[in-house]
Amino acid sequence: MALGKRSRRRLATTAMAVGALALCLSSLGNGVSAQVATPPYTVSVFAKAANGDSSPDSIMQWRDSVLVGFQNNTAADGSDGRSSTIVQYSLTGQVQRTFHVLGRNDGLRLIGPDQAWALQNEDANPKLVIIDLVTGQQRTFVFPPTPHGGGYDDLVVVDDQVFISASNPNLNANGVNVFPALVRITLPGGKIHLDTVLEGNAQAIDIPSGKTVTLNLTDPDSLSRDRRGNIVLDSQQDGELIFVGHPLTPAQTVTHLPITTGGAMTTVDDTTFAPHRPSFILMSDTPNNTVFRIDRMNGFEPGTPYSASDTSGLVGALELDTGVLTPIVTGFGSPHGMIFVTPHDRDDDFRGDAR
Repeated sequence: MALGKRSRRRLATTAMAVGALALCLSSLGNGVSAQVATPPYTVSVFAKAANGDSSPDSIMQWRDSVLVGFQNNTAADGSDGRSSTIVQYSLTGQVQRTFHVLGRNDGLRLIGPDQAWALQNEDANPKLVIIDLVTGQQRTFVFPPTPHGGGYDDLVVVDDQVFISASNPNLNANGVNVFPALVRITLPGGKIHLDTVLEGNAQAIDIPSGKTVTLNLTDPDSLSRDRRGNIVLDSQQDGELIFVGHPLTPAQTVTHLPITTGGAMTTVDDTTFAPHRPSFILMSDTPNNTVFRIDRMNGFEPGTPYSASDTSGLVGALELDTGVLTPIVTGFGSPHGMIFVTPHDRDDDFRGDAR
């Protein structure tokens, strides 16, 4: 998702490491604004921001349409009193409806058959807005004071449970996040209740080395679900993905995957996994106010993960054993929200993985 105030400060510490790589990658095209796809992939424009909207971010699928959250440069803590716009498009990019939601939208998920859950204000003062996609009615829920001092960024559904990432955390004197990074959300009696799934300094098994490591998740951000049903948590500015299996059970597992491109650490925002049905990728390029479509000749290989690198301006195929991200399309401004879209899909297993 888009960067908040602390995330932007953390970004400065990694800019030198990724800057040379980003410049190299952008030079593959005819200019910084040129998108270049590596065969057998192709890239095209799905939709551009209109009617004064700007900064597209989260994307989700509902039936035979997609919804895109436009942040409209709203303050990440909601302090400016402005609203985001959630635009519903046909699968060919025609506008169908719009919803105006107070605050900055930075997480959008289909929950059940017909509800869009929108997380607002990822840096502080978070709210949850539930939109009934049949009637268009909205309900707003205010979070209790956050233990980590920030907000909540993204949502994912696993085994009919909803999990959210605790974004923009305070760090202790040693620069460590000792607060919840991943929580489960329920709404008993119409009020928000949260259960901690993963602490920011939990232990995990590092996938490339097999060693036990102590995490320091300074930037919990996007969420998705892999094809094995694991929660995939992106700690964006740390350049790593965390896989949580069997959450909130005695069998819970936690593994860690550092992400690299061209031998250098890189940050990613959304990660999505190719479904078994014919599909295409939609990805929001936030500063360019454009949602792009990515196709693959003869289709995507089921289960293959793809990640959007916000700082390197690319979408790449991710190797889960090594964390190597191989570019498939370069030349974006800053990719953020990304999902696979399956036309005429009615499979809740896929729809729960939309973002």
